Amino acid sequence: MGAPRLSRTPLPGIGVRYDLATRDQGRVSVVAHRDGSRTLSAYHRDDPDACALSLRLSSGETAALIDALMPTHHSPNLLSTTDLGLVAERIELSATSYWNGRLLAETRMRTDTGVSIVAVLRRAEAVPSPTPGFRLAGGDTLIVIGTREGVDAAAAILGRE
Repeated sequence: MGAPRLSRTPLPGIGVRYDLATRDQGRVSVVAHRDGSRTLSAYHRDDPDACALSLRLSSGETAALIDALMPTHHSPNLLSTTDLGLVAERIELSATSYWNGRLLAETRMRTDTGVSIVAVLRRAEAVPSPTPGFRLAGGDTLIVIGTREGVDAAAAILGRE
């Protein structure tokens, strides 16, 4: 199978349109609107100008769809934590979080819950294995791993405003 054929077309005042030609001659497009929403469209194979489906998705719906299409927790290259009685989850710190500007060590996460914070996602970058001296910021997404009970406790602690 060859590489997917993806083209990008700027749409002034609207956003950017991405067109994907599939290996079986299908065509799908995504319009990334300036407001963060997306329009997903699929076209008839026998008439590539005739739209068979068009969905307008909010940014949250788009993120959920991306997760369904590329679930990292199902990747065969990753350790299957559920077989070991562990769960891995993302916990987002709110902009008004109590932990905004505080050190990771101050959360006492491993001591109080048994959960490990294995990475922090901040804007477009990831910080793997953050040290106890890592300073948290509102909007950070923490990747945590532990027991179901521990992760639930961690979410309650990190949800503190």
